[in-house]
Amino acid sequence: MTRRIESVHLLSDRALLVELESLAGVLAVQTELTINPAAGQVDVIAGAGTVVVTTRTTQALNSLVERLQHFDLDAHAAGAGLAPSDLISIDTVYDGPDLDGVGLLTGLTRDGVVAAHSSQVWTAAFGGFAPGFAYLVGENESLTVPRRDIPRVRVPEGSVALGNNYSAIYPRSSPGGWQLIGHTNADSWNLDRADPAMLRPGSRVRFHPVRAQAVAASSHSQPTKPRGDTRTSGLRVIAPGLQSTVQDLGRPGLAHLGVTASGALDRGALVRANRLVGNPPGAAGLEHALGGLTLEAASDQVLAVTGADAALRIRRSGDAAEREVASNVAFALLAGERLTIGSPRRGVRSYVALRGGIDGPLTLGSRSSDTLSGLGPTVLAAGTHLSVLAVTTGGIVGAPGLDGPNLPDAATVTDLRFTLGPRASLFSPETLARFGGQEWTVTTQSNRIGIRLSGEPLLRSQPGELASEGTLNGSIQVPPSGLPVLFLADHPVTGGYPVLGVVLDADIDRAAQLAAGSRIRFISVKPAPGGPADSRTTRNDQNQK
Repeated sequence: MTRRIESVHLLSDRALLVELESLAGVLAVQTELTINPAAGQVDVIAGAGTVVVTTRTTQALNSLVERLQHFDLDAHAAGAGLAPSDLISIDTVYDGPDLDGVGLLTGLTRDGVVAAHSSQVWTAAFGGFAPGFAYLVGENESLTVPRRDIPRVRVPEGSVALGNNYSAIYPRSSPGGWQLIGHTNADSWNLDRADPAMLRPGSRVRFHPVRAQAVAASSHSQPTKPRGDTRTSGLRVIAPGLQSTVQDLGRPGLAHLGVTASGALDRGALVRANRLVGNPPGAAGLEHALGGLTLEAASDQVLAVTGADAALRIRRSGDAAEREVASNVAFALLAGERLTIGSPRRGVRSYVALRGGIDGPLTLGSRSSDTLSGLGPTVLAAGTHLSVLAVTTGGIVGAPGLDGPNLPDAATVTDLRFTLGPRASLFSPETLARFGGQEWTVTTQSNRIGIRLSGEPLLRSQPGELASEGTLNGSIQVPPSGLPVLFLADHPVTGGYPVLGVVLDADIDRAAQLAAGSRIRFISVKPAPGGPADSRTTRNDQNQK
């Protein structure tokens, strides 16, 4: 008997979710698509019992659905994961603040928890939450414990933790709600290695108890250049405004390491700015929110500013006279001149490209700043020097015939098209109707991670924790508050709250330009013509012989 995948759910016009009955099935699909990627495949995100796959086009998604319908789970499961000889031993000091509490929750003593944790082999099922963070599944469920009711603001780097039926190592200091039972010096995430993640899906781990010893704190921060730099080329930040970051088109294809793509929120605006100055579309530029950014040219530069509709003023340092330049055109910024971006009249984020592109260290193939994980350069501060790359292409400055931006108007309701996902079944038909029927308001708590919305809360008809699974740029996640969060580029790779649906890729750039107070209406649509089937789910009704 040949076992097939039971169901493949469409998440959006460029993503699908495969549901599996076991970790072996998850590893089989994840391993096969990693070794033999489908045409147009971007990311493969393994979850507790699911695999999410993203593609560049709807046509690629259509082909992938057909391939998965004929996927032989038994044949592929035999070769999934790592060989037994690849067992990784991790020295662990069992001194965590929750160790006694875990003993009470499980009915084990403190020593019993240590014995149960260190005597079994743990398998990395999937990555997520943070770069290098791997969800480890044990050989039994003796240490299944709930997460903390109130998450910690800071969990120390190297903490060994338990949450539900998983164990994990925190690769860096971060907030977290898992039960802490110990710590390790193991370097679980190191960008200086060819393979920065110590643990990948399929890795097998055994924790080895050791005595406490002095630990030297490690640092994985990115090198920064000194303030007050006097170099004679590029740009200098005089005032950064509310938030200014370096962005290109991000790091797609690394979600299996817990690394989200990140990159420019309004991708079309960055590409447009680069084309205007003759750069390749993915050259690094600046993303700036809500006005106030002032840049000074250390040498003559060609710039373009796109995105939000904001006044652009140029003056020379110490000179009161100024001139205004237009957005969406290329212009010169001469040595000693300063460009200031005003408060947006429409939109939120402005994009600044300079001919040649911004130089800087590549982190996993990108110069983008990821505000959630801390990858890439830090948020820009006054005095930061921005070096420019030498022009290596013969791109035409000006890009005649380039379409202008399509910015949302805060005075009207912005419609965002979305496709319902399989977790919509956790909400009643009345709740789903209320989701699409009401206007949602963008709150001031929105950022590069996601747009937080206010409105009438959505209540789930089926309570309980959802197993972690992949999330996407455009996912509409519903936390316990019932107030949706629309994920943007710096979203976590996986999440444990239900995703009601996913905004179409074509509408995400516009969503990224929604200011606080803007109103949104979600419009449910089906996948575009030529994409995967009209139904939400493709299902094999029976196993084939």
